[in-house]
Amino acid sequence: MFDFLKPAAPAYQNLTPAEFSAALRQLGTVLLDVRRPDEFAGGHLPGAVNIDVTAPDFGSRVAALDNTHPTLVYCRSGARSATAASQLSKAGFGHVANLLGGVLDWPEKLVR
Repeated sequence: MFDFLKPAAPAYQNLTPAEFSAALRQLGTVLLDVRRPDEFAGGHLPGAVNIDVTAPDFGSRVAALDNTHPTLVYCRSGARSATAASQLSKAGFGHVANLLGGVLDWPEKLVR
């Protein structure tokens, strides 16, 4: 009826852990852990880059990434990474995906 009254759909995809795992195997994919550095140090997905979404320099740090590559983001539960995915999409990143359930639902072993 009135499309402008509907909330805008996110410009990123939410992926299940199985879908996220498959997406990780694509060449050129950037894996972004948006948790705090202490959380990252406690265990993260292999190959992840840590940029804390709550840090004041988040925007400038992600601006240094190549926005033409698929970018996969995750956090502890999926909430902060959804915020980060939205910010990345608004910043011109074309292919962004968020891990539903975060590392809490991640079935594979984390690395330190």
